[in-house]
Amino acid sequence: MDDLEDAFEDLREDVMLEAEAGGVFQEEAFFEIFAEAASDNGDTIDLEYAHCRKEGGSRPYRVDGHAFDADRGTLYLAICDFREGRELQSLQAARMDSALKQATNFFENALAPEFINSLEDSSQCFAAAYPIYMNQQSIRRLRVILFSNARLAARRPPQLMADVAGVPVVYTVLDVARYADIQKSRATPEAIEVDLEGIAGGALPCLRASKMSGEYESYLLALPGEVLADVYGLYGARLLEQNVRTYLQARTKVNKGILKTIREEPEMFFAYNNGLTATASGVELRQLEDGQLGISSIHDLQIVNGGQTTASILYAKDVGKASLDKVHVQMKLSVVPDESVEKVVPLISRYANTQNRISEADFFSNHPFHLQMERYSRVLTAPPQDGALAGEKWFYERARGQYRDGMAYASKAERRKYQLEFPKAKVMVKTDLAKYVTTFERRPDIVSKGAQKCFMHFANETAKAWKAGQANFNETWFRNACSMALLFRWTDKMIAQSEWYQEDRGFKSQTVTYTLARASLHVRELGRASINWDTVWSTQDVPEELQEFLEVLAPQIAAAIKDAPAEARNVGEYCKMQACWENISKMDFSVPALPDYVTLSEDDAKDLKKAGRDTKKIDNEIDLDVVLLSIVPKADLVRANANQKRLLSDKSNRALEKLSAGNIALSRPERNAMKLLINRLADEGAPVESMG
Repeated sequence: MDDLEDAFEDLREDVMLEAEAGGVFQEEAFFEIFAEAASDNGDTIDLEYAHCRKEGGSRPYRVDGHAFDADRGTLYLAICDFREGRELQSLQAARMDSALKQATNFFENALAPEFINSLEDSSQCFAAAYPIYMNQQSIRRLRVILFSNARLAARRPPQLMADVAGVPVVYTVLDVARYADIQKSRATPEAIEVDLEGIAGGALPCLRASKMSGEYESYLLALPGEVLADVYGLYGARLLEQNVRTYLQARTKVNKGILKTIREEPEMFFAYNNGLTATASGVELRQLEDGQLGISSIHDLQIVNGGQTTASILYAKDVGKASLDKVHVQMKLSVVPDESVEKVVPLISRYANTQNRISEADFFSNHPFHLQMERYSRVLTAPPQDGALAGEKWFYERARGQYRDGMAYASKAERRKYQLEFPKAKVMVKTDLAKYVTTFERRPDIVSKGAQKCFMHFANETAKAWKAGQANFNETWFRNACSMALLFRWTDKMIAQSEWYQEDRGFKSQTVTYTLARASLHVRELGRASINWDTVWSTQDVPEELQEFLEVLAPQIAAAIKDAPAEARNVGEYCKMQACWENISKMDFSVPALPDYVTLSEDDAKDLKKAGRDTKKIDNEIDLDVVLLSIVPKADLVRANANQKRLLSDKSNRALEKLSAGNIALSRPERNAMKLLINRLADEGAPVESMG
């Protein structure tokens, strides 16, 4: 079995597990898996699932997911080509063309009031069509993406198709091979090959700024605005380095100053704008007719600073219909060897973004909070259930692919042991953690905005809380978060399998988060602190009385959110409004009583919180000894890094001298100095565990 067939089999297993865990059809589970990969890769923003199709007739249509980026005027439509067979199949051109046509037919239909009025307001089809109808004057670009678990014979780059209803259409295919590549990429993005010669009509003149053998080389270019707009129009957020991409997905406002310059003084754009900082793994060079050096193509292009400039230029072209003939953008392009990408690109991103400062929360994937949660997940075992000799662990996936990597080179016996210790059903990724915690913090409106925006809210709030008191993020906090995950997933599956939902499908994700947020508020209204997470953790199950409570509450919540005010006819958009939560929070619902053991009193909550903080302080001392031992063989490297960042104090310098000699018997002041140094290095994106 080759690598692609292995990837297909893994995907097939993931789809079945996702469908079983969520109580949904395999096609919907497939959509969710691919939508997450596409969003993470920059092919789309967060998509909302809405299956709508009409077969036969003169204008068949279909759509499975949608999203609208109002600030950029970009509409995303996704369509699924899901094969249920056990064999990997081929994706033919005719099937792709048919899928594209069905998506554009749906788009054109949704522009007509007759089509909108023919749909039931609470239907998934209406949920996908109504935003198109209401925003048709703002839509300036349509991106259609085909999700397929078949294999495309030859990789296709994004293609600009003929306009539909006067709107440019970009078509992208995410087949099983691309999906496998995205899963493998983790630390580095999926490779983008930009054919500048084809897009610009020739190689672009450049100036070689520097060349350091074996390390990197750099070039300066003046990119024509039209070329930059065309490149971004084809590849979208895939061009943006991961941290910048996440930041812009959450904050999509277009820079008005940039638009004004393009409109009023385009010839001054080069002088006024800071330009772009970009990286690549290689470039193709050409000698131009005038003897100047030119770049004809760029391999693995990533924009690490200037994402807002790039997006604003495309916006000026699509929305403002501005001429870009006189617009040029300076670009500093660093060519980084493959072996240095993981080390160098994040640093370029961090330092390049210091002038237009993106907060530390925007670099949240490497925040110490995640490292702490990852550590807890590898050592904390849930209580054994049903006579089992050992309990299972919740696997916190700080970086994409960590769980699968743990089995990459394992034997069958080792894989089995690994899966028993860390079952797939107990894997929790960081965006899911954000969703769970934000739900029980009673902000379902933020959860309903999608994974990226919810994550950014969580990142900002958690970064502030971490700075105020790291000891609060202890083992108790992690156990509670796992219990939230368990309750959230149980509720999701319960709703999916319920008769009332089967009869009127749609808006499941919104119903889940609003149901649990309202349950959390109900507990507060009873004068209790929270749900008793310790009960959920100890049983690894939802108490029967809480199950009954949620089973009664959920259909009432579903009906309440679908009863949107006249001015908010679209349920999906209504759920994103804080006004929706304010309305739901004021409503009275008929629910069964909750026994005291299911909830936690204020006094007990305070005691548990204090005990968790005290335990964390003890753990910190134990953790420090472990870290100090790990520093011994690389003490000189740690000292060099600390000195370079001007973090080295006299006490930490003396401590590192001792560690360099193999002596970990530090004085109390030296231990405190090392603890401070280790934390500061982590905050600077240079954790000691990554050195050496």
